[in-house]
Amino acid sequence: MASKPGILSDWPWKSMGNFKYALVVPGAIYSTYSFIMCKDENERNWFMFLVLPFLVFRLIHYQLWISYSRYRTAKGNNRILDKSIDFDQVDRERSWDDQIILNGILFYGAGIVLKDQFNMPFFKADGTLIILLLHWGPAEFLYYWLHRALHHHYLYARYHSHHHSSIVTEPNTSFVHPMAEVLAYYGLLLIPTLLSVYIGKANIVGVFTYVTVIDFLNNMGHCNFEFIPQWFYTIFPPLKYIVYTPSFHCLHHTQFRTNYTLFCPLYDYVYGTVDKSTDSVYENALKREAESPDVVHLSHLTTPDSIYHLPLGFPSLSSKPQVSKWYLLFMWPVTVWSLLLTWVLGHAFISERNAFKKLKLQAWVVPKYNMQYSSKWQRETISKLIGQAIRDADKKGAKWLSLGLLNQHEVFSRNVELYMKRNPQLKIKVVDGSSLAAAIVLNSIPKETTQVLLRGRVSKDVYVLVQALCQKGIKVLTVQEDEYKKLLKFDNKLQSNLFLSERYDTKVWLVGDGLTDKEQFKAPKGTIFIPFSIFPPKKVRKDCYYHTTPAMVAPASVENLHSCEDWLPRRAMSASRVAGIIHASEGFDVNECGGTIFSVDKVWEASLENGFRPLPIST
Repeated sequence: MASKPGILSDWPWKSMGNFKYALVVPGAIYSTYSFIMCKDENERNWFMFLVLPFLVFRLIHYQLWISYSRYRTAKGNNRILDKSIDFDQVDRERSWDDQIILNGILFYGAGIVLKDQFNMPFFKADGTLIILLLHWGPAEFLYYWLHRALHHHYLYARYHSHHHSSIVTEPNTSFVHPMAEVLAYYGLLLIPTLLSVYIGKANIVGVFTYVTVIDFLNNMGHCNFEFIPQWFYTIFPPLKYIVYTPSFHCLHHTQFRTNYTLFCPLYDYVYGTVDKSTDSVYENALKREAESPDVVHLSHLTTPDSIYHLPLGFPSLSSKPQVSKWYLLFMWPVTVWSLLLTWVLGHAFISERNAFKKLKLQAWVVPKYNMQYSSKWQRETISKLIGQAIRDADKKGAKWLSLGLLNQHEVFSRNVELYMKRNPQLKIKVVDGSSLAAAIVLNSIPKETTQVLLRGRVSKDVYVLVQALCQKGIKVLTVQEDEYKKLLKFDNKLQSNLFLSERYDTKVWLVGDGLTDKEQFKAPKGTIFIPFSIFPPKKVRKDCYYHTTPAMVAPASVENLHSCEDWLPRRAMSASRVAGIIHASEGFDVNECGGTIFSVDKVWEASLENGFRPLPIST
């Protein structure tokens, strides 16, 4: 929001949420019905009929730019600015698609009011050229002066400061403006279209091409990586004054009083407002190579629709804890395509970059889903992908790699332990975070607790956890004989505080995989469920409290954190991810995977010293 919001700052459909798309439905129904019912082929209005598919194309076009921009800036090559994006910016830019809805309303409205004029032919080459020339002439000139006016303190405070709240831009930043400002822009951008209609040169290809060119250049200018190669301007030097670069517009967002042009830098050169560092920033961005991470966190896809919750997916979804959304059912063609793609992708891909103090962090994703991890015949393939990711991270100079989600499962963690022993030349250290996970669970138990009930699959972090509890004099109850025997086999000294019980009346439960709904209903009212599992338990009791899976809140020094990690709340990081950062920050030169576990007390104290804090139990 602008610092002093002016008239028509908010969009009238702001309170509608995603139901705002229903506003274009009447126009779509009218145009489709008219098209089908028209018996004269020559009278059919193809323009009106194609508006809806074109609006969908625009949404896809924007999303492809958003995903590609985030991927490229995460890699680091040709990146322009290193500053962070935060959750506030993501929330502010959630309205980027409002202008597409406005576009649909205007097209449908014009097609109904000016029915004859907008029943245009499919293609006219001269008409398409005229529309583009009219833009690079009067529309660009008028935009330049409108933009300069918007930087006057009165209009800037009431309108344009909203757009400039984003120093580091993304493609979705491009049309995030107050409504009044977008109306002014549309008034200018409609000049070429309306003039072509007036002189009888308007055509469907010309109008849609014009809007697509605007979208392309607008997204390109806000993508924060240099896109246009130097040879592009070497072949035809005047292009420097006709088409801008991402770094050209990036300087406008950092310097504010230079580089006002929309797409055509000519007017900045003519009126002396081009930034002096334009050429050097452009050249430096082109020279910049891909970033070498210090720490890599290796995760994977979970559910079929988790692809949309990645930082490379939909910003409005990735910035919130992952939950299933009904409208993603309409995305099934893309979902199926992504599922098929995972069968052929041969390596992990980067999804996010962060920074902590002097450490450069990256998050990589193994292109496999939960259902594939649970399949025995996929285990070898996944182990190879994890091994390849370790090799790739080592080649890029990473010193630590943390295993996220099912990559830290005992089956794959043991394979990683064997892999590291077979490849002693690797300098990288692998961390599964089991010691920190145990520490987090241990320190999540209320201080006055005298006994806990343990239920779930036993793993190495559980052994350490139970051992620590017993040493503190806290009684540990188990209701499954096999779990009880496994724990005693690990350490028979636990017998003094480890008990096999048939009762479920304990009010603190430590739970893992295998907990059933029936067992949860046996818990007394007010029970606290504290998971030690990788995935959270199903919440079936409204009168009980459920803690998150082992995780910590990241300090403010963790930069560029604008996406939620799976189901965790904002700025929360899983134990394994935090462990990788802590091992790197403290220089713990050890592997923690397979049967190996690090010092619980040491990693917990280091986490707190580095500013990480435990998550409070939700009430």
